[in-house]
Amino acid sequence: MRTTLFALAAAGLFASVAQAAPATYAIDPTHTFATFEIDHMGATTNRARFDKKQGTVEFDRAGKTGKVEVTLDMTSVNSGTPGFDKHLQSADIFNVAKFPTAKFVSDKFVFDGDKVKEVTGQLTLLDKTQPVTFKANKFNCYPSPMLQKREVCGGDFEATIDRTAFGLDYGVNFGAAKQVRLVLQIEAVKQ
Repeated sequence: MRTTLFALAAAGLFASVAQAAPATYAIDPTHTFATFEIDHMGATTNRARFDKKQGTVEFDRAGKTGKVEVTLDMTSVNSGTPGFDKHLQSADIFNVAKFPTAKFVSDKFVFDGDKVKEVTGQLTLLDKTQPVTFKANKFNCYPSPMLQKREVCGGDFEATIDRTAFGLDYGVNFGAAKQVRLVLQIEAVKQ
């Protein structure tokens, strides 16, 4: 009897551990957008996005853990103005000839109940790495009707960084803002 009870308890423990295993998700580039906003001399806000991005997410809702890795192709910066894009790609700013990618890597998800509240990790830009925390403004998982009910998880995240911490100093000497708002809308499909 004792052996049977132990076997049942062990089976229950292993079943709960198996259920808490993280799932792997691939970032859907058609539902993922990475943008930035920076004040332009107190008059307007300059905005641009990165058209090419890729990455993966590991997510364990039951265990309340996660990992994410997102890579941005810096050569794909798109402000809607070709001349501004060229300047953003130049050695003055992103120096894409030398640093063609930027990367965010995290293994710390903070939860509020069942929802992701924030994701803390390391952002590497211009070969400099700094800690960054993205706050989740929205987060949800759902069975996608367009993907045969496969689970998709995603959210709208934002962070504000001091660009000079990455060596992005262009224009600071004539009053350009140091603070940049990063906005990441991300959806990832369970594999």
